[in-house]
This record gives sequence, structure tokens and C-alpha cells, in this order.
Amino acid sequence: MRKIKVLIVDDSALIRGVLSRIVSQTHDMVVVGEAPDPLAAREMIRNLDPDVLTLDVEMPRMDGLDFLEKLMRLRPMPVLMVSSQADKRADVVFRALEIGAVDFIGKPQIDSTHTLEDYADTLTEKIRAAAMTRTRKSPEVKPTTIVPALSADAVLPYAPVVPPQTEKLIILGASTGGTEAIREFLRDIPADAPPILIAQHMPEGFTRSFAARLDSLCKVTVKEGEDGEAVRRGTVYIAPGHSHLLLKRTGLRYTTQLSQGPLVNRHRPSVDVLFRSAANAAGKNAVGVILTGMGKDGAACMREMKECGAFTFAQDEESCVVFGMPKEAIALGGVDEVLPLSKMAKAVLSRIRLMEGGRA
Repeated sequence: MRKIKVLIVDDSALIRGVLSRIVSQTHDMVVVGEAPDPLAAREMIRNLDPDVLTLDVEMPRMDGLDFLEKLMRLRPMPVLMVSSQADKRADVVFRALEIGAVDFIGKPQIDSTHTLEDYADTLTEKIRAAAMTRTRKSPEVKPTTIVPALSADAVLPYAPVVPPQTEKLIILGASTGGTEAIREFLRDIPADAPPILIAQHMPEGFTRSFAARLDSLCKVTVKEGEDGEAVRRGTVYIAPGHSHLLLKRTGLRYTTQLSQGPLVNRHRPSVDVLFRSAANAAGKNAVGVILTGMGKDGAACMREMKECGAFTFAQDEESCVVFGMPKEAIALGGVDEVLPLSKMAKAVLSRIRLMEGGRA
């Protein structure tokens, strides 16, 4: 099996060593070089042709974001941001994703063996996802399961009922590449749109900033979801990074519920949990959307949504950063229509108008 070639760029020799040890102990990847700054990295990229670059933000001789911008313009490649800024400055992280980074992760906490083991699992999973992005696909590399995956059954049972409401909802899930895909999708959504619930795989502490960023860019109101909120038109609810987001029915109203139940498909929030709750509570009143992401989260329960009468969309391979979650949903038969991201919002709104008795 061809191994993923990783180049580590960080000004700290200690951090370079920790990252290198983690990658080197993983069966499907290899460290081809370590660079203390972007200028050294530039030569190594040319000579070593890595599949994935891990990149710090604050470094001597050239700022990491400046280097990333030049790299994406001159030699696009998968980049995973690894920085202490990831825990402090959401604006820096989102700027890196806008420029073209695939994903981000904080720097390892090396004072705890248990924490470092969890970090290693997350880091290697993100490197695999980066290696599979459209800039440099590695079809031979398959993600490995690090811990046993739980289904949505671990959080709530599948128990759909016929909803008494007629209010329509949009239910959306995404992972790797999803922050920018969601921004593009919501940009074309009008202020009076049906409620939208979103599960995006993102660490705790970033979802509130992510929601605030989207709120400043979109016509709809975007907020981090809270427990027990009445779901309203013109509002987007982002699953917080510490909890599953569920759609519930309270009397004749839809409300939100947060759950800190087990990880599902290694994630909390999980797309499967959100989709399962929509199948149970909304049935044919929902439109499901699955966007770019690695893995299978959302696939099984998107099929449940479709079986309960929801119309479902998946992002196409060409426009995905990682065609994992949509591909799995399509393979399971849970998708009604596959579209490029640029056409997704218009198609979803047309479907909503049909459901509300209007013309597409």
C-alpha cells in the first residue's frame, strides 16, 4: 500500500518531534521531512513532493497564512493547519480555511499520555482526510476505524411518526471542507427561509464563532443551537461542538434538543443523530442535505429521512473537498438528487416551494 507522504512545518523542534513520532507510528503514512519555517518548507515541497503538509501559523521569516496563500496560488496541495492559534483565534482558523487549508487542529498537549493518544487518533484521521481531497487524491488509502463506531441508536431510537405540522425544514450535515461549503450554501438562502438545522464536525469552542461569522455574511440569522429553543423561520441553528443537535416536536411546535450522548461515527455532534431526529420528528416535512466530508456519518440516517418521506440531496464529487459522506449516502440509496454545490441552494429552495404548494 502506498503511504501518505507528510511534510511537517513548525518552528518548534519539540512539536515537530511529537508530530513526527505520531505520523511515523501510523501504518499508512510516513514523514518525508520536517521544516522549521516556510522558506525551508518551500524547497522540501519541491524536492520531496509530499501528499499532505502540516503547517503552523506563527513562524519566523514568513507568517503561516502568508505562506499558505502563496502555496495555494502557485502549487495547491492539501494543508492541515496545526497551531496553538486553533484554540484561541477562530478568525485565524477560518481565514486559513478560506485560503484553502483542508482542516485544522490544535497543537498537542504533551503532558498527558491519555490526551496525547486521543490527539494522535484525531491528527491521523485528519491527515487521511486531507490526503483524499480533490487537490491530491489517494484512492489506495482507506480510513481506518480508531474506536468502535456507534450508530445513532446510542443517542435515540428510530421511531418516526406522522407529524401534525406542515412547517418545512432544511436539515444539513457536513464535515471536512464543510465550513466553506456551508458558507456558500447559506449565502443564497433568503431571510424568510424555513428553519435550517446544521451538524458540522467542529471542535467545541469554534461553533459559536463559526455561527457568528456566518451570521455576518448571510441574510438569514445564524446562531449556535441551544437546548429547548423554538425553531423559527429565517434562522439557522448550528450544532455546538460539545453536543449532538436534535430536532424535537413539542406539541405543534418544532424545538431543538442538545444531547451529550455517546460519540456516533466518532463524532459529537453527529450528522446521523441530527438526521435520525429529523426522520422521527419531521418526516416528509424535511429536506435533507449532505455535503463534503470524510467517512460515513449521515449516510444511514439520510436513508431513514428518505424512507420517511423527506426529499434528500447530496453534493457531487466534483465540487466536494472530500467525497466521502455524500458517496456513502448515495451508495446506501438515501439520496434523491446529486448536485454541485453551486446549484444546491436553488434546488433546495425549489423543492421547499413545491412542498409548500407553490411552483418550483
